[in-house]
Amino acid sequence: MLYKIFMIIMIPALVIGWIVYWLWTRKIAEEEKNQPKPESKRLRKTKSEVSDWAKKMAQFESPAEQARKRKLEKQKELEEKQKQKDQDRQN
Repeated sequence: MLYKIFMIIMIPALVIGWIVYWLWTRKIAEEEKNQPKPESKRLRKTKSEVSDWAKKMAQFESPAEQARKRKLEKQKELEEKQKQKDQDRQN
């Protein structure tokens, strides 16, 4: 008789305990899903390397661009010299 009373009380308590445990683990899983994933050292290092590379590439000038800039600078110098000569002739 004591065994029946024990089982009548313990089986529902066990079922309730498993339900509470399932709800608690589900809540924890949802909280973890909402948190940002932690970045590893390797990922941060890779991101910084890619960022540095992108900055270098943004500053990079091809030889053709360098030649074009030099040509424009020479043209400006020649124009300034020509203006100086014209001013000297007028004076």
